[in-house]
Amino acid sequence: MEATPHKIERIDQESLDSLGEFTLPQVLSRQAEKFKDDKIAIREKSYGIWHNYTWKDYLRYTKLVALGLVSLGLKRGENVGMIVDNDPEWLFAQLGAQSVGAVTLTLFTSAVAKELAGGLGRIQAAYVFAQDQEQVDKLLAVREELQYTRHIIYIDPTGMRTYGDDPWLISFSQLLELGEELDKEEPELFIKELWEGNPEDVALMLMTSGTTGVPKLVMLAHMNLTDMAAKWIQTAPIGIEDNWISITPTAWIVDQMWGAGVTLCGGLVMNFPETFETATEDFRDIGPTVMISSSRFWEDLASKIRVKIADAGFIKRGLYNFAQRVGREVVELESEGKPIPSKLKSWRWISHRLVARPLLDRVGCLNFRVAYTGGHPISPDVIKFFRANGLNLKQCYGLTETCGIFQVQPDHEVKPETVGKALPGTEVRIMEDQEVLVKSKSNFVGYYEDPEATAEALKDGWFYTGDAAYFDEDGHLLIIGRKQDIMRTVEGEAFSPDFIETRLKFSPYIKEAVIWGEGQPYLTAFVNIDFGNVGNWAEDRKIPYTTYTDLSQQPAVEELIRGEVAEVNNQLPDPMKLVKIILLYKLLDADDEELTRTGKVRRKFVFEEYKKLIDAMYADKTELPIKGQVRYRDGTVGTIETTVKILTV
Repeated sequence: MEATPHKIERIDQESLDSLGEFTLPQVLSRQAEKFKDDKIAIREKSYGIWHNYTWKDYLRYTKLVALGLVSLGLKRGENVGMIVDNDPEWLFAQLGAQSVGAVTLTLFTSAVAKELAGGLGRIQAAYVFAQDQEQVDKLLAVREELQYTRHIIYIDPTGMRTYGDDPWLISFSQLLELGEELDKEEPELFIKELWEGNPEDVALMLMTSGTTGVPKLVMLAHMNLTDMAAKWIQTAPIGIEDNWISITPTAWIVDQMWGAGVTLCGGLVMNFPETFETATEDFRDIGPTVMISSSRFWEDLASKIRVKIADAGFIKRGLYNFAQRVGREVVELESEGKPIPSKLKSWRWISHRLVARPLLDRVGCLNFRVAYTGGHPISPDVIKFFRANGLNLKQCYGLTETCGIFQVQPDHEVKPETVGKALPGTEVRIMEDQEVLVKSKSNFVGYYEDPEATAEALKDGWFYTGDAAYFDEDGHLLIIGRKQDIMRTVEGEAFSPDFIETRLKFSPYIKEAVIWGEGQPYLTAFVNIDFGNVGNWAEDRKIPYTTYTDLSQQPAVEELIRGEVAEVNNQLPDPMKLVKIILLYKLLDADDEELTRTGKVRRKFVFEEYKKLIDAMYADKTELPIKGQVRYRDGTVGTIETTVKILTV
């Protein structure tokens, strides 16, 4: 499958080669000087209308934020916290703070007050940008723990009128006014501060996922981000004025790598949808060129498509199934490097026009030249599904410490089960214990105030990822899983939980799966049903239910999931087949510390929390009475009492 032909206007080679000489705000200054008001830098959809910011606008707002912070008392080298959504103010605030030598730490807006206080306290944040009233309320609840924070700067003023008397709070518009006043008084100050920056300075910090304990703070320098940007600009089918759409959290490395790196350095347009829920509709408005999102995004989208097709009429369903068979056959031949017969090409052309193009248009993906999935392993079936439907989706690999994605499947060499080959300027080595090592200018500076962890992870320029993998015969990297998560049964058979979990989650009815079996005679699993899809399935069959707990314990639902697991079992070698499963009575949740904020399972925590259930699957029990707790969004804790059934597959 080839990327859609398109004339790409790339930045000139001289500018590309010189990126490493500048900080990110300095790159913005150069782009604004080059493109002025002639080209759009940022688009934002608000109340159904797209609003544009030129490169000159981008620099102006960044400058006003920088001077506003200086006016408030920000000093070079201080840290600034950010709890912000995907919108232009995120970039203005982040680059503005960096322009005057501050280091930013972006936190997840979904985090509870205690988490935010912990993160901001660790860096002694001098100032914090908060998105709206919800985030301000969280910070006010832990105000006593934020003694180093001089001001909270809120972006969205909705609902903030009654907070006006609190001197700790200041609006984003007030900050811009302070910046304008200082600019009039000292018109040369911004330029002076801007060019004091050094590309080796730390630009920002991001938290690791924290799957095994307290998240570490990864420090990334300006040169890390510009180096990674240069690699993508050099190799990806992107150019000046191409569209990137920002839908992953600002606290995740992907949107930092692209929003603060690739789009800025490459002259692309950064697009912010109105809400995450309207993203598909907004895709269709702007026709994004490229997109990277988490495996969960693509798994959910694949589930929605498959459920819709299952509900379609006989003729539409038949056409779709035919197109899928043709598409999958083409994908298999392409991945094996075999020629495609002319008859199959013809059928592919016809099915693409009749089925694939309308489908991709419906979900807003028609204009993608290429799309990527990263952040967590994904089932090859999901990759094959989208590629069979005509979307050039590729699996890739990277970490926060590597400044994002460094391993990508090349065009004409897409193998759904691998993460492809390394980007230019990146060395990848596999140790005897199969750990992946990476050497690159993009590698992080170190962990904030944690020299021991830094020394353990960075040795002679090599970053020890903690992931296990191997190269196939074509030099493609295959990720097995986290090295510490590789398990063995009592018989000594090794297995990777990720390998099985990703295949289970291809089912439209399975939201999450957690595999167990370390030191045991057979493998078992916890399964979270997809409440929306299973709920629709139950309603179509006149099966009554009230809550998630009620639905998950319905006999018909148990048989549905048992069948889905059995289907996956047919694809697995005997030692990896699941013998027993439990449909969990509640969704695993980040607020209950069962998931990270990026959606990864905190396996050790879940094991300790649900040990009774795990033990029951290795006993002769068929059910177990449970009294558990669930934390609601407002912080209150409720109690769930139910009887969990242990299902044999």
